[in-house]
Amino acid sequence: MDLSSISPVTLIVSLMAASTPILLAALGELIVEKSGVLNLGVEGMMIIGAVCGFIAAVTTGSPWLGFLFGAICGAAVSMIFAVLTQYLMANQVATGLGLTMFGLGLASLLGHSYTGINPPLFSQIHIPVLSDLPVVGRIVFGHDPMIYFSLALTFAIWYFLTRTRGGLVLRAVGESHDAAHALGYKVIRIRMLAIAFGGACAGLGGAYLSLVRVPQWAEGMTAGAGWIALAIVVFASWKPGRAIIGAYLFGGVTVLQLNLQAAGLAISPAYLSMTPYLATIIVLVIMASDKKRQSLNAPASLGKTFFAST
Repeated sequence: MDLSSISPVTLIVSLMAASTPILLAALGELIVEKSGVLNLGVEGMMIIGAVCGFIAAVTTGSPWLGFLFGAICGAAVSMIFAVLTQYLMANQVATGLGLTMFGLGLASLLGHSYTGINPPLFSQIHIPVLSDLPVVGRIVFGHDPMIYFSLALTFAIWYFLTRTRGGLVLRAVGESHDAAHALGYKVIRIRMLAIAFGGACAGLGGAYLSLVRVPQWAEGMTAGAGWIALAIVVFASWKPGRAIIGAYLFGGVTVLQLNLQAAGLAISPAYLSMTPYLATIIVLVIMASDKKRQSLNAPASLGKTFFAST
């Protein structure tokens, strides 16, 4: 095994790219869960965003339109979940699982004729002088725009939740929907908007997978990324800043195991491929062991159905 072939700079750059789709989906789900809704359909929304974004980018020749269409389609699919759970009072867990299966099946149907096609290139940002700096240039100034967008979105969500009246209302709905309703807030409307935002973020994450991370369409290409995003929300204790740590941890393990395979590590590739998921499970088990801390951070009304009295 030749570890000298692994470049730390390349490893960090690849880590950020691998983490971005998961971070985007996790941020969207964080907002959904802050409103008191548990949507397990993140995987389905991501795969729909991936195929729809890919089709739009190939058809129009613009990756930007691909990202936009991926977000729109992710939000549109999330509305199925929203209507079923918020108006028809369907079980949130069962509906979310159904949304995942629906998304995987629909994406397979839509993307069947697009296999083997290359999407238009999504170029990285190049800042004169700064991007050419040794080490720092590639790590800080050498990424594609969506990576910077994901970091900006993290800060924007933190600011929204902690510094704005809208964020306070969203958190109030997630903590006690009955009390929020009694104060005159439109609980269902707020949750519908939160679900739509979560779907758009998941769609963006999926589009990033098919347009940047793995620039092609392949059936099942999300490979459990939506479930990892769900786990990261719990790992982050429903805090945007910690979501970055969780996403980059998973992305780092993913990239590291790929580099170790390329370096010729004498371990079966099957074992290396499962390490990112195994690491996520271990972290979640450690987090879940602290019941008191977990209960303090989780929205009190998470997963509970809201019945408006009037």
